[in-house]
Amino acid sequence: MDSEADAFYRELPKVELHAHLNGSVSVQTIEKLLVRKPHLNVERSMTAIGKGQRRTLDECFQVFKVIHQLVDTEEDILMVATDVIKEFAADGVKYLELRSTPREEKNTGLTKKRYVETVLKAIQQCRNEDVDIDVRFLVAIDRRNGAQVAMETVKLAEEFMLSSDGLVVGIDLSGDPTVGHGKDLLPALQSAKNCGLKLSLHLSEVLSQLEETDLLLDLPPDRIGHGTFLHPEVGGSEDLVQKVLKNNIPLELCLTSNVKGQTVPCYAKHHFNHWYQLGHPCVICTDDKGVFATDLSQEYQLAASTFGLSREAVWKLSHQAIDCTFAPDAVKQQLRNKWAELKPQVFQ
Repeated sequence: MDSEADAFYRELPKVELHAHLNGSVSVQTIEKLLVRKPHLNVERSMTAIGKGQRRTLDECFQVFKVIHQLVDTEEDILMVATDVIKEFAADGVKYLELRSTPREEKNTGLTKKRYVETVLKAIQQCRNEDVDIDVRFLVAIDRRNGAQVAMETVKLAEEFMLSSDGLVVGIDLSGDPTVGHGKDLLPALQSAKNCGLKLSLHLSEVLSQLEETDLLLDLPPDRIGHGTFLHPEVGGSEDLVQKVLKNNIPLELCLTSNVKGQTVPCYAKHHFNHWYQLGHPCVICTDDKGVFATDLSQEYQLAASTFGLSREAVWKLSHQAIDCTFAPDAVKQQLRNKWAELKPQVFQ
C-alpha cells in the first residue's frame, strides 16, 4: 500500500518513536545526494524497497550501506536530518525521536562527536524555523561494533545528555540481529541506565535471539523495538511475554518494515494484534520510511484496515503513544494539550 493515506490519518497528530535517520531519507533527498556524489554510481533503486517488493534482512542492511556512502560529510548529515524532520512534520508527526549510530569517516574528517552535533544542529534549526514538531535524539549502539565501542557510545551519549538541553534522551541498540550477543553489551547498557539515559532495544527480531532477549529484558529496557518473536505462537515463550507485561514495556511496532523485511509473513499476521488485544502499550512506527517507502500516516491506516480499528481507536492509539515517549513530563503534558486542541478538527 504505497499510496496516499486518507485525510483522517494525515491530519491525525502522531508520535514517531522508532525512526532510523539514514533509513528515513526520502527519494527527494536521495536525488539531492546523488547529484552531489555522481562518482559513486549509485542508482535510486539501490536505496529503497518499493511497492510489493520483499527483501531478506541481510539485503535490507545492504541498502543502508549504500545510503551511508552517500551521507559521509557534516553537510550531508545536516541536509538529511533537516529534510527528514520536515517530512515527518508534513505528515502530521508532532513528536519525533530520531535515532542514529555516530559514524566517523576518515576521508571527510567526520568524527562521531561532530556527527551527533550536526544532527542536533538540524533539530535546533528546525526549532528556530518554527517547524511544528518536537524532536529528540537517541544515540545508537550498533551491535556489530562490539563491547568497547558500545561503551564509548554510551559515554558520548551521556556527554550530550548533559549538554544538549534535553535533546539527547536515550540509547538505541540496533544493527544486524544475527551478529554478536547482547550479553557482551550488558555493561554498556547498564552504564547508560545508571546515568539516566533511557533504553530502547531492538529485541527478538530473529528467532535465534531468545536467550539474549531473556537476558536484556532483565535490565529492563524502557521500550522494545519490534519484539517480533516474543510470544509463543511464533516461537517465543510465555516467560518472555510475562516479563514484558510485568514491566509494562511499550513496543515500537513497524508493520511495513517487518513485512518487506520478511520477518512477518503478511500484515494480517503482524504481532501488533497480539499485544493490542492484551491492552499492552503499542506504538506504531515507520522504522525506515525511506527504505521501506512508507510514512506514519500509511502505517496507521494499514493497522486500522488490517485489524478493524475504528477512528476513535486509532486516535486513542496515537494519544497513548505520548506516554511512551522519553520526553520530560512537562513536554508530555504539552503534547496532550495539543492533541485535545486538534481533536475537533480531525473528527469534523
